Amino acid sequence: MRARFSLLRTPAACARLVVLVAAGCLSACAVFEPAPPAASDAPFDVLGRVAVNFDGRAFSSNVRWQHAGGREEVWLMTPLGQTLAHIVSDSAGALLTASDQKQYRAANVESLTRQALGWELPLSRLTWWVRGEPVSGAPPVAAERDDRGRLTLLDQDGWRIAYLYYPPGEHGGLPRRLDLKSGGQEIRLLIDGWRAADGAQ
Repeated sequence: MRARFSLLRTPAACARLVVLVAAGCLSACAVFEPAPPAASDAPFDVLGRVAVNFDGRAFSSNVRWQHAGGREEVWLMTPLGQTLAHIVSDSAGALLTASDQKQYRAANVESLTRQALGWELPLSRLTWWVRGEPVSGAPPVAAERDDRGRLTLLDQDGWRIAYLYYPPGEHGGLPRRLDLKSGGQEIRLLIDGWRAADGAQ
């Protein structure tokens, strides 16, 4: 037993032991290294226009949407910039303030917009879809991609989404138009500009 123990005290054995311990530590670091945030968690500021057809009626407006830190803020506006509806959503719920200052509250934006506007804005899923990604953890029914691997058609959570993209050198090649359809409701979202959290184009 003493002879075997003494082998660990030779320089070569000690060197091998150090290497094994270091490798083990690196391995443990790799296991516990936090995963990068999902793309839907990356802040963005979108400017564009929205057109909705629902129940034989139509709605259209300019739109600004800020997504950051678990908070969503959406403005639906006239071409002259007058706010028709202001929506704020966070962990506490969703609040819509209309142009007459009447307020509506609900647990989420989907319920809120059905109540206040008569049509559903699927905002929690749009945080993924607007970046050209399926919602994480909810396998799509169908998905088609172009030769660059970008989604061109997505069927998920009862919605069917068709995509058009900016050229790679413009707004990072992100989506510039989404056509969404669910039941008798259709939403067209035209994105005029993408801005990062710091305001960079």
